[in-house]
Amino acid sequence: MKTIDVNGISVRYQAEGSGPWVTLAHSLSCDLTMWNELAAVLAPTFRVLRYDARGHGASGAPDGAYSFEQLTTDLIGLLDALHIERTHFVGLSMGGMIGQHFALAAPQRLNKLVIASSTSRIPPEASPLWDERIRLAREHGCAALVEGTLGRWFTPAFRAARADATQRIGRLIAGTPVAGYVGCAAAIRHLDITARIGAIGAPTLVIVGADDPGTPPAMSEVIAAAIRGARLEIIPSASHLCCIERPEVFNRLVADFLATDS
Repeated sequence: MKTIDVNGISVRYQAEGSGPWVTLAHSLSCDLTMWNELAAVLAPTFRVLRYDARGHGASGAPDGAYSFEQLTTDLIGLLDALHIERTHFVGLSMGGMIGQHFALAAPQRLNKLVIASSTSRIPPEASPLWDERIRLAREHGCAALVEGTLGRWFTPAFRAARADATQRIGRLIAGTPVAGYVGCAAAIRHLDITARIGAIGAPTLVIVGADDPGTPPAMSEVIAAAIRGARLEIIPSASHLCCIERPEVFNRLVADFLATDS
């Protein structure tokens, strides 16, 4: 893994494999290691770029509210620094939100787009939930968010059967810098781009877990309906982090989509 200065912060990234570029963007409260399994699947046929978003992992975590314009500029700056002219893009949750903004801001840089476990709008009635999460992080650190987050991110059956995986993600949640969590949460709670995403022209695959309570299938249905030609895939017996809970299904869907000519 390496770091590079981009848009006023240090960004940690990892590049591996060979072939066309594909960029992977993680969820809130995770880092680039969230994509270990997918990166291993894609690396034989793609050059895979993973990075820690602003405020996460080993990337810089400045104080203050962040915006998706800022997070998108971070991504474009990273691509520029690495001389990547075009890339496929796979983003989950917050990463999927970044992907939608990237597709609108720099369509000439994007080949195919995968939006997983995400949404194009946070309804106003969800603001108190985000306010409470921000309060907990500020007052008690991100460790206070672990149990509630894992309860939304994985089904009870998966948590019971795969304590190793849930504990690994729990450590990522707990280790998220408070400034980074609060900064990104500020961007997420104001997300509202449903009216704009119809302009996305890249071939798009939308993936969601059938049992995701945070970004339920209805939110993915809105995205798939708004983007012309988008395909929606609902993974059964999976919650928010469907790439961890059902990797065999998630990774096959992504790999097959990126490999086709459409």
